[in-house]
Amino acid sequence: MTATPANPDVRHFRTLFISDLHLGSKAAKADFLIDFLRHHEAETIVLVGDIVDGWRLKRNWYWPQAFNDVTQKFLRKARKGTRIIYIPGNHDEFLRDFPGTHFGGVEVADRIIHEAADGRRYLVLHGDEFDVVVRHARVVAYLGDWAYDAAIAINVVFAAVRRRLGLPYWSFSSWAKQQVKTAVNFIGEFQKVVVEEARRNDADGVICGHIHHAVITEIDGIRYINSGDWVESCTAIAEHHDGRMELITWQKVASRPAEVVPVLRDMPALAAPEAA
Repeated sequence: MTATPANPDVRHFRTLFISDLHLGSKAAKADFLIDFLRHHEAETIVLVGDIVDGWRLKRNWYWPQAFNDVTQKFLRKARKGTRIIYIPGNHDEFLRDFPGTHFGGVEVADRIIHEAADGRRYLVLHGDEFDVVVRHARVVAYLGDWAYDAAIAINVVFAAVRRRLGLPYWSFSSWAKQQVKTAVNFIGEFQKVVVEEARRNDADGVICGHIHHAVITEIDGIRYINSGDWVESCTAIAEHHDGRMELITWQKVASRPAEVVPVLRDMPALAAPEAA
């Protein structure tokens, strides 16, 4: 009897790190994520915070079928043997009251130390505890969240125009954020303090989310990895079976009316922004 060959369209990894889905927000790219999960398998999937957007759900309940599909996709993977670890962020902080809890095969943890296949130890956490605005000025954080919603709304219109022109998805809001000096400086400072937390924990690197800025780089001898988001950039971090880390950006390009074709684009490591 001939063995059935593995699906050549599916990539297999040791670990996938995914964060900032913001399910509950109209800007969440649930269809992109479902498509990504169809083409990527891993022994372990770590959800690095802000998976459910409790802030937006409190303001205005929005939960279409696509969000249920994402949830069911993760639970189905857990039933089939994938280890899934959920590290809550500030938008889904209600889960921080349940560390060590298992639900549907998903483990909840405040933070973890991930030992990669090459022996490197990574501190994995969402990262909001190092965002001064979130920690000490919640009202300002909420106001910033509303402003971010407005930027995303503009991005939706921009993306619709590009689709009409037959162009692939590109995030105007993400690009605009990188042009604002204060945002660039904030990213640089955030990276520095998170790296110092990794050093205090005797880790070789840190894997986080929160600031929606995907990157793999080295800062002061510590590897800094941010998994990005599924609102703007649609990115994930994949650990290969030899411990090598890869930053993946996932796009769906409608090249034919009846078919959506997934496109994989590997992004190079970016240098840490310099503080002013």
